[in-house]
Amino acid sequence: MDLLVDYGYIGLFIASFLAATILPLSSELVLGALIINGLSPQLLVIVATVGNVLGSLTNYALGYWASKTVLQKWLKMSESDFVKAEEKFNKYGLPVLLFAWVPVIGDPLTVIAGVMRVRLVWFLILVSIGKILRYYVLANLLLA
Repeated sequence: MDLLVDYGYIGLFIASFLAATILPLSSELVLGALIINGLSPQLLVIVATVGNVLGSLTNYALGYWASKTVLQKWLKMSESDFVKAEEKFNKYGLPVLLFAWVPVIGDPLTVIAGVMRVRLVWFLILVSIGKILRYYVLANLLLA
């Protein structure tokens, strides 16, 4: 984690990109360390959001192009888990993508969005809104 902090904005971009994929990484720690080190909170929020949205877009692409069998193997999901995830997505609709930032459920949501062929423009708008609000609130809490 220290290495990512040492790289400043680029380190945050990498951390937030990887954190949005199925890899376990905390971009929040890098964001907090960089705010404490005096980097621009506004620019940090933008960099973290762009990296995180691009990571989610990677998950979307994985869902869009990979077979269900491959996804179930990589995500360790049974067929019934996969069906349940699709049902929940259908039940709550597109606004559920506003919660793509939530740990544990966010990454599968973005994969399922790809599987379900959610229009890319709506995916990007909703995921971006949720993620920028998350980083904005986090940055302001750290500054308080």
